[in-house]
Amino acid sequence: MKVLVTGAGGFLGYGIAARLVERGLQVHSFSRRQYPALSKLGVTQHQGDLADANAVAEATAGCDVVYHLAARPGSWGSFRSYHDTNVRGTENVLAACRRHAVRDLVYTSTPSVVSRGTDLEGVDESVAIPSSFKAHYPATKAIAERLVRRANDADLRTVSLRPHLVWGPRDPNLLPRLVERARAGRLRRIGAEKLIDTTYIDDAVSAHLLAGDKLQSPDYRDVAGKVYFISSGTPIGTWTMIDRMLEAANLPAVDRKISPRAAYTAGCLFEIVYGALRIKREPPTTRWVVEELSTAHWYDISAARRDLEYVPAVSLDEGMQRLAEWWQQREQNHDG
Repeated sequence: MKVLVTGAGGFLGYGIAARLVERGLQVHSFSRRQYPALSKLGVTQHQGDLADANAVAEATAGCDVVYHLAARPGSWGSFRSYHDTNVRGTENVLAACRRHAVRDLVYTSTPSVVSRGTDLEGVDESVAIPSSFKAHYPATKAIAERLVRRANDADLRTVSLRPHLVWGPRDPNLLPRLVERARAGRLRRIGAEKLIDTTYIDDAVSAHLLAGDKLQSPDYRDVAGKVYFISSGTPIGTWTMIDRMLEAANLPAVDRKISPRAAYTAGCLFEIVYGALRIKREPPTTRWVVEELSTAHWYDISAARRDLEYVPAVSLDEGMQRLAEWWQQREQNHDG
């Protein structure tokens, strides 16, 4: 079987590609650039922009299943840049699937599509997507998720997953950024501790493969056209999680504090200044980031357990031990 993974050069995408290779499948990837790590796996790499319909179609030709993970993340940038990748790119993936008779599509969405700046505690997939957002990333991902769900029909079976805060070894973004900010003294606890969901990388990968397997099974109707929250199933305090990750990197816990109101005001000011001066790099914080750090957001994953037979397998302690070992090795390699 031939499988395409868009965004396979990324953290989660690489994990999925590696597991598919272990299964003995023909794995192809679509990314903006070449990745030596994927070459070592034996993945056939296609380069291009998701906004280029022809490039996406060429990469999709002959595939049986597509895992669409590629997206523009972050909290800063023009709406067009997010729309081109997250919305137009997804439209191109859907069109390519139909053009080449791809039967199954697993789409990686995000719980951010239901974020609204208030606490979300134990909600399930019935929670409504809000009408407005404070960042282009969740706004465009919400549009794309709707496109994927509506595309499900007799010719193309789709399922959408919303993994929350994926972390673990080989993470190129979350832990390195936390470490950078901690070392620079730029981390502040915002308000009271709130519970959030997290997902260890191996569990996030397993959820995607389970979704793909289910779409290819006789029971595909149980999941086709649906969306699922994915997490460890054990909420943890935001700053407790951050402190545990810093501990894995041999750094002290965050002890400085700031009120949610002050942090939100700072985010608003940064957005105004960076927007007026057309600064492209991401501000130190934004309103959306502040809301994510100061509100509860954990979800009921019973639907994924039931329909996908998803069972989180890696505990927080075990995952943190693996993370610490990986980080130590990473630092030694850098020093060498």
